[in-house]
Amino acid sequence: MRREFPSKNEARQAVWDEMVARRVAGFPFPPHGRIPNFTGARQASERLFEVRPWSRARRIKVNPDAPQRFVRLMALERGITVYMPTPRLRGGFKRLDPARIPARHRTEAVSLSKCDRWAEEIPLTRLPDLDAIVAGSVAVTRSGYRCGKGEGYSDLEYAILIELGHSPPPVATTVHSVQVVDSFPRDATDIPLSLICTPEEIIPVSEPPPAPRGIDWERLTPEDLERMPVLKELRRLVRRPPG
Repeated sequence: MRREFPSKNEARQAVWDEMVARRVAGFPFPPHGRIPNFTGARQASERLFEVRPWSRARRIKVNPDAPQRFVRLMALERGITVYMPTPRLRGGFKRLDPARIPARHRTEAVSLSKCDRWAEEIPLTRLPDLDAIVAGSVAVTRSGYRCGKGEGYSDLEYAILIELGHSPPPVATTVHSVQVVDSFPRDATDIPLSLICTPEEIIPVSEPPPAPRGIDWERLTPEDLERMPVLKELRRLVRRPPG
């Protein structure tokens, strides 16, 4: 597979196609248009928790997508509180507290379709400083570049924390080795990766790219703010005038 791409869209399409061709994509199908699930997602998650600060974390944010389901489960099993954004940030953030979830229900609690019984909605004012983040990815590079499915939600979630005055947490991702490519362009709003875990390999990023300093409000439309009320609340909290 070609490993250098002049655009993120070309990188995404090549990765999705290659995952299908090699039969390493997992449910739900097709992988196209998604953070793709993959064969070996459990093994990649196990590798993640071999590395600090994820191995010693008390609070982490994990994306709600299928390939990171094992990350959420293993975090709860380790006594780590999981903060999970709702899909497309429509409902802000939720918290999965391992102290409140019986062991026999943890698998249910980390399932996006069944987590509501166990998840507690958390307003922005109660979001704590996080020890680390795990983001889903479509394509990544060993230099710490990441692209998701193209909608920018992981970048917004990170920027929300910065706007709230939180310390920038390190970001990891779990992916299949097919998703690790040589290059694609990076935007200033992209979150930087400090760690990449595949089923076979732990890839530390010695010098992560610069982290975004907050939300680029000029890139958001009134429709974005209507779809994501959490952003309207954030602008009120940080006293940003309407754009």
